[in-house]
Amino acid sequence: MMKAAVMGYGTIGSGVAEILEKNKAVIEKAAGQEIGLKYVLDLREFPGSPVEDKIIHDFSVIEQDPEVQIVVEAMGGLNPAYPFVKACLLAGKHVATSNKALVAAYGTELLEIARNHKVNFFFEASVGGGIPIIRPISTCLTGEKIEEITGILNGTTNFILTKMDKEGWSFDAALKEAQNLGYAEQNPEADVEGHDTCRKIAILTAMAAGMEVNYEEIYTEGITQISDTDFQYAEKIGMSVKLVGSSKCRDDKTVSAYVLPLMISREHPLYMVSDVYNGILVKGNMLGTTMYYGSGAGKLPTASAVVADIIEAAKHSDENVAMGWSSQKQKIAPMEKNEFHYFIRISGQPNEMLPKLAEFGPGEVISIGRPDEFAVISKKMSEAEFKKVAAGIEGIIKTIRAER
Repeated sequence: MMKAAVMGYGTIGSGVAEILEKNKAVIEKAAGQEIGLKYVLDLREFPGSPVEDKIIHDFSVIEQDPEVQIVVEAMGGLNPAYPFVKACLLAGKHVATSNKALVAAYGTELLEIARNHKVNFFFEASVGGGIPIIRPISTCLTGEKIEEITGILNGTTNFILTKMDKEGWSFDAALKEAQNLGYAEQNPEADVEGHDTCRKIAILTAMAAGMEVNYEEIYTEGITQISDTDFQYAEKIGMSVKLVGSSKCRDDKTVSAYVLPLMISREHPLYMVSDVYNGILVKGNMLGTTMYYGSGAGKLPTASAVVADIIEAAKHSDENVAMGWSSQKQKIAPMEKNEFHYFIRISGQPNEMLPKLAEFGPGEVISIGRPDEFAVISKKMSEAEFKKVAAGIEGIIKTIRAER
């Protein structure tokens, strides 16, 4: 039997404990041995819960117990998650986590410690929740040169944008509903400002490139400035707005990576990814494009991915599984070099303003019946070129990058 410990008995930690108990026979068959939960580390007591007799409050109990071979980190954040995970790996224990902040900030160091101590640091649940994406990249697609990864990686923002798109809600109303349903925190900044998606695309980029990616170098823009009016224009031309994280190989040394609201057409594979679901496109140079779709968050979907990592650790209890990335730094191209079409809302009358917009290309006038404004979509331009042209034009209300 392999003994496990769970650090943090919140949404994910309790889900892991539940699955380990309910799917005990299935897990034992897959892992080749029984997985028993010995400890649950938390500040609280949880009287009457299924793990009441397993609750401890002192991390050193887990660290110093030789019976504990696999530790699940489900606390979130960086402190004390980082020092606790590092100590577990140094003590020769496997670790599985769903903590994207931890992986993005300290993944390089923790992977190296795991290799040196012949244990594993697994993080399948850190990017797509219950969607398998880390292991497919590290195993199924190892013969491919990954040219692009683009995805809707945050269920909260996708829920908000879906409400605005399909039901005409304002951003504020959709955010409040997301909070009422438990999809968004009371402080939703990490989601709506794109930080969560940024960390996830950084992890995927590092996996694809095999090199360390500094998430702070990735251009990140959230959805707080997207309005219901923008969606009225998008519907008029058969498009929608999604928050995407994207990573594209520019050459053998440089990657373009960014997080931003993107206006996409009905033909785009991510157009139909709605509500709290996630969708991830991975393009290989030989295979072409594959898509991974499913529940990107939630108690049991995310916990299921963590349990899969526990099983993988049990199957490789005495060895390190080659995966992750090196300490070599991946170069991220400046945002100014990326090219998009641009959706542009402009105040004024088309006959007066179109001559001033000529440098954007022969954009078709888009009207939703507002007497004081209209919109166009520019030709494909670099970010630097667009900013230069836009700076000389008065009356621009809003711009959203677009893919046609």
